[in-house]
Amino acid sequence: MAPEIPVSGLTLILGGARSGKSSFAEKIAREAGKSVLFIATATAGDSEMAERISKHQASRPTHWQTLELPHNIGRNLTAPIAEIVIVDCITLLVSNILLSLPESAPTEVAMHKIRVEIDELVAAQTRLGGQWLLVSNEVGLGLVPPYPLGRVYRDALGFANQSLAQAASRVILMVAGITMVIK
Repeated sequence: MAPEIPVSGLTLILGGARSGKSSFAEKIAREAGKSVLFIATATAGDSEMAERISKHQASRPTHWQTLELPHNIGRNLTAPIAEIVIVDCITLLVSNILLSLPESAPTEVAMHKIRVEIDELVAAQTRLGGQWLLVSNEVGLGLVPPYPLGRVYRDALGFANQSLAQAASRVILMVAGITMVIK
């Protein structure tokens, strides 16, 4: 039995890679029969990623609106566009922000930019209303990354997930395609 998802507010959908997060968010949107805005944060840095993006685009209903926003999501949404907003995914959003900074940028600068991004995202949902489904990876269950940028990334995504979970009315953990309500 699928968990009940609120018809307004934020729902954070967490899980590991290929755990069913995106499919679950898309299923909720399809079954609701409402207007959908899909915000894609992925960028095609190589041909394999371009192919993945193309497959994702082809799998979505053609009547859904799509915005490709690698960052500055909350800042770019100024008016209600759809009843349901899917942001897929916070994982790449945080990565995009980190990779946009010079390698010499202090960790505090990166964390500030991510904090601003998450605050603006939550503020946009509050301002615009509707049902928002945010997809993110849970990376805190693995090994400590062996290099500094990996550790900053893990910490930054952990911060983003914690902030979004606190703002969310519902948090779902996906494991092997199984949904577990944790909030």
